[in-house]
Amino acid sequence: MKRNLTRIRNDLRKLLQSQSLAVLSTQEGGQPYASLVAFASSNDLTRLYFATVRSTRKYANILKDSRVAVLVDNRANDYTDFQRATAVTATGRAEEVAMDQQNDVLNLYLAKHPYLKSFVQSPTCALCEVRVRTYLVVTRFQNVVEVHVSE
Repeated sequence: MKRNLTRIRNDLRKLLQSQSLAVLSTQEGGQPYASLVAFASSNDLTRLYFATVRSTRKYANILKDSRVAVLVDNRANDYTDFQRATAVTATGRAEEVAMDQQNDVLNLYLAKHPYLKSFVQSPTCALCEVRVRTYLVVTRFQNVVEVHVSE
């Protein structure tokens, strides 16, 4: 079982590193709100990072309720997705990255998204982190594995 969990974590890490975009889900007053975000992940799987302008609805929603879900997948938008695609939902809490960690996170984020440098360094932009609690990994359209992240 431990060997299988190691394989799943390695596959999860590869998926997160290979994909550029994710769907961030926030909510306000019970109404879900989904946003497409460019993201990066920590190697230990405990954090996902994204950037947003502080005037956005997603940022306001996070300030009101930090609980979020993030969907990452590798679909090709083809019938083969039913057998080959992997979709991962990360659940956790989001907040703006602490000032003392911003340089390290910014370097990690820009290593994956160098074309977003001026956006991320804008004074109106917030670099945010999701402290992941659980990953729900779905393969072959119906096989679900839950991976708990411990910090």
